[in-house]
Amino acid sequence: MAPICRRARRPPQHLRLRTGILREMQSQRLTKREMRGGFRLRIAIDWKRRARELAIFCVIGAFLTVIRPYNATGDLPLWITYLFWTGLIVLGSYTADLTLAGLRRYRPEFPLLAMLFIVSLTTTLAVSLAIIGIERLAYGRFIPLPYLPRLLGLVWVIAAAMTAVGYMLERSVLAPPPEPVEGASPAETFLSRLPVKYRTAELYAVSAEDHYLRIHTSFGEELILMRLADAMRELAEADGLQVHRSWWVAKGAVRDTVRQNGKLSLVLASGKKAPVSRTFLPAVKAAGLAV
Repeated sequence: MAPICRRARRPPQHLRLRTGILREMQSQRLTKREMRGGFRLRIAIDWKRRARELAIFCVIGAFLTVIRPYNATGDLPLWITYLFWTGLIVLGSYTADLTLAGLRRYRPEFPLLAMLFIVSLTTTLAVSLAIIGIERLAYGRFIPLPYLPRLLGLVWVIAAAMTAVGYMLERSVLAPPPEPVEGASPAETFLSRLPVKYRTAELYAVSAEDHYLRIHTSFGEELILMRLADAMRELAEADGLQVHRSWWVAKGAVRDTVRQNGKLSLVLASGKKAPVSRTFLPAVKAAGLAV
């Protein structure tokens, strides 16, 4: 198979690394007093997380350098091959990050698998354009048009694999539980996972959607990547309870109850209805939320 990228006449002088799908800007932990108002917002980079990201990029780039998928770099020197693959991984990660952020903001109702598939497609497009650009800059020519479908297919295989790897890493290595906030309640500590604007909100409920959780608050809703079981462990000391296999509700957020077709639901302060299953109905009644 002909290499996608051959020896360049003038190898790149430098490569500026930037983090992508694993990138995150996190706020510093706030005290209870600061979370309730009257504070000056402080934003800090989570350097430990950024270091983990960089290490992951380097490892993935080294792995692809060793296996040389599709013989894409031909007989290029090892260091150029490493820059080539690491650069494409960084570009793909950055593209995936932007795509996923847009989907979570404008199409949060999309299933997780659909989101990941769209991410793999946009990543494929960005990386393929980069390869075309490298070919153009290195040799002064474009990749032949009949070869482009094959190029897209080859790139998509790697993009899909890297999307899956990024998703798993986001759930494990790069998503440590938040540290307890001094003087804060369990609910306030849990809300520290959310963007800053939600951190002074009142927690109403947590509902599971595929591998995501929808956090219901007095300031609106937000999706986070987390399992309900993990969230309930963090909220074990909070004033709430599980009412359904996919719902946890704060007792103070319940305003009313409704029954429809014999099924009970709790009406939250936001107007949302949390279903109550038969399994958890005794606990709901014991908490005085239903009769």
